[in-house]
Amino acid sequence: MLLLPGTQQETIDYMKKLYTIKNSKKHGKGLFAKCNIKAGSNIVEYVGKKITKAQSDKIAEIQLKKAQKNKDEGQVYIFTLNDKYDIDGNVSHNKARLMNHSCNPNCDTDIIDGKIWIRSFVDIRKGDELTYDYGFSFDAEDFRDHVCKCGSRKCVGFIVTESDWKKLQKHLLRFIKNCKKAN
Repeated sequence: MLLLPGTQQETIDYMKKLYTIKNSKKHGKGLFAKCNIKAGSNIVEYVGKKITKAQSDKIAEIQLKKAQKNKDEGQVYIFTLNDKYDIDGNVSHNKARLMNHSCNPNCDTDIIDGKIWIRSFVDIRKGDELTYDYGFSFDAEDFRDHVCKCGSRKCVGFIVTESDWKKLQKHLLRFIKNCKKAN
């Protein structure tokens, strides 16, 4: 982990030098490396309002209803902090909310002293899009709502955490088998 001396504002100013916001081929906008970034570097903190799990469920439900009416308004920027609390990152100063998911990410997340950090786990070249695995657990009821557009060779087609890819594969194979039986 890269430790930075100085005030919180100095840390924020330093980290802003690491990335820029641009249109993404993956989805909407994304964060892109402004310079080469070494593996193990903290890049951006995921910030927002600390909320309870109950508040989190209500916010997600409202946002998902908006998405049914208008796909551009349905983003849910809630990040799990711990068993009791989440971070509602739907605030304009949370640039980390613009990072896209990838099935072949170059960043991961780490919670340090109650703060969520997104950091590189590989060396990243200037101009590369910064991505991480959103960590969505496989849920047979709603995985289809989260289509992945990362375009990587490892892409499984849905935003499902890598540790659940086998569950997704088994589900899809059963589905295909059932479709063949029906025909």
